[in-house]
Amino acid sequence: MGIIRTDQWLEEEFDRPVKICEKLEPFFKVETPKEIYNQLKNFGMYRPSRSTKVIFDRLKEETAWNKVEQLFHHYKEKWNGPEIPVFLFPVAQAGGFFFKEGTSKAGVSFPDKMFLFLSQMKDPKEVEALLVHEYHHVCRLTQLNKRMEDYTLLDSIIIEGLAEYAVLKYCGSEYLASWCRMYNEKELIMFWDKYLKKHLDTKKNERGHDELLYGEGRLPKLLGYAVGFNIVKHFYQTKHYSAKLSFANPAIKYLDYYNNYIEKKPIK
Repeated sequence: MGIIRTDQWLEEEFDRPVKICEKLEPFFKVETPKEIYNQLKNFGMYRPSRSTKVIFDRLKEETAWNKVEQLFHHYKEKWNGPEIPVFLFPVAQAGGFFFKEGTSKAGVSFPDKMFLFLSQMKDPKEVEALLVHEYHHVCRLTQLNKRMEDYTLLDSIIIEGLAEYAVLKYCGSEYLASWCRMYNEKELIMFWDKYLKKHLDTKKNERGHDELLYGEGRLPKLLGYAVGFNIVKHFYQTKHYSAKLSFANPAIKYLDYYNNYIEKKPIK
């Protein structure tokens, strides 16, 4: 399907995003338009305001929908990835873990669809980095083909680590998310030992999964993301990288290598 022309939806109903989400109902199972909008807001979708209308107008001027379409088809062909709908909307004007410094962008992926929330196309590589991360999710979820409720914390941290490692390989280190540099090696191994390794079997819908993945409360921010990237990075320091294999490699393969690494090189 590729890019859905949500710019036309926004032209008609910018100030009524729930109305826009009525058009998304066929792509969701049971959620109402209001529930869809609330879910997407949590991941960065705009709220109607003067500033987000400026963002929408800028994205139109920069032909963002056409450019994202080209990027999507490039990676779909390169990775032999699934044909899915891609929805583009203005990003919320707010800070947060998922907004890279200087450029607001965010996204969320499902096995059968992808949402990108953008502020501008000034640096196309920024948008490419977001698309690479989110589309890698889609490709891996498709390959693993598990029910969402069967995913564990280990699955989640490896999924995030692999997606951002793909950004490193295809876009360069300058386009990595800030959480890749948030902690040093000693801190990451300490976090692994103290917070994560005893809870890897926690299911996605169980209490504790999201707290550990996102680093909620008193936990280190984006705990699971940062450790996941570190696990994957160490794996590929000695292993050949293949994007297509990274979609299918079981999470335990990365875990076993990391445990072996820690045993051999303890951080004192």
